[in-house]
Amino acid sequence: MKTPQSDEEKRQHVDIETLSNVSFGQQILLGALVADSIAMPVHWYYNQSAIERDFGILDSYHSPRKTHPDSILWRSEYKPLNADGDILREQSQYWGKRGVHYHQFLAAGENTLNSLLAIELFELVRRLGHYDSIRWLDHYINFMLTPQKHNDTYAEEYHRHFFTNYASGRKAVNCGVRDIHIGGLVGVPALVAALGPRHPDIREIVQSHVSLTHKDNDVLAAADVLVRILAGVSLGAPLQEVILDEASQWVSKAKIARWEDYPDRVVVGGMLSSACYIPDAFPAALFLAYRHAGKPANGICSNAQCGGDSCHRGSVVGSLLAATSPLPQSLIDGLIASPRVFNN
Repeated sequence: MKTPQSDEEKRQHVDIETLSNVSFGQQILLGALVADSIAMPVHWYYNQSAIERDFGILDSYHSPRKTHPDSILWRSEYKPLNADGDILREQSQYWGKRGVHYHQFLAAGENTLNSLLAIELFELVRRLGHYDSIRWLDHYINFMLTPQKHNDTYAEEYHRHFFTNYASGRKAVNCGVRDIHIGGLVGVPALVAALGPRHPDIREIVQSHVSLTHKDNDVLAAADVLVRILAGVSLGAPLQEVILDEASQWVSKAKIARWEDYPDRVVVGGMLSSACYIPDAFPAALFLAYRHAGKPANGICSNAQCGGDSCHRGSVVGSLLAATSPLPQSLIDGLIASPRVFNN
């Protein structure tokens, strides 16, 4: 006999049609983008107390401070081989300097580079009506090499490796590297949003897309889990139940029960690293989504307060939480990219 659902489980069991007038795809993409933008001013803050000192509780959008207490741009370097690798352009002057904020020129409600690329991917797939890896690579290369396409100072390692290979003469399809960062998952909600969670080839398409830049087995496995969870909740299954069913290689009921005895910031930033590496970053995202199921604003805020790679981790957290519960209208209205989601 099936065990009766608890009240909490019933609250999570949300038919996708009840998410106001927003489609399931739009909702999960908005969740990812909102979480990225909320976390943007404290992205890669590893001193959690500095988050409260600089911003208090992050339950709304903020512009970043001009300086960043934990910035490592002063020891980061990227020198393009030629014009085909010049992805930093005017931003290169800020690399190698202390205290520079990774997203210093972004306004409150704006998205970081990886999330901007996710929006570009969403729009391209919707325009084409299908996913085409070659068309995407052409679009990606054009976006990254065209001045004024974005105003972000930081470009993740995978971009730098890709364009070093591209500038050396490799075909674009062969420019990806083994990258183990959760930033490789940022495009997944966009693809699911554009094609639909129950597209017959969605899992294969996501694997193909992510492997263009991230040829790491763990990142690819995490991408597949994320797709399966989104597909499961799109059918009405409770988020917590689907996480346990589909992500057993990453989190278990016993682990989550143990983690739930502690505040989020003890788990993410203590028991699990808050950094970008997928072995801890993905379980951290799954835990935050599990704990805050039914309360997307709380989970998105908590993700930012945990620090570390909160933007890219937030893309996962936000998409999962928004898949079953509507986002506050104030967060949708304050997101600069919202019209681009609704116009597609």
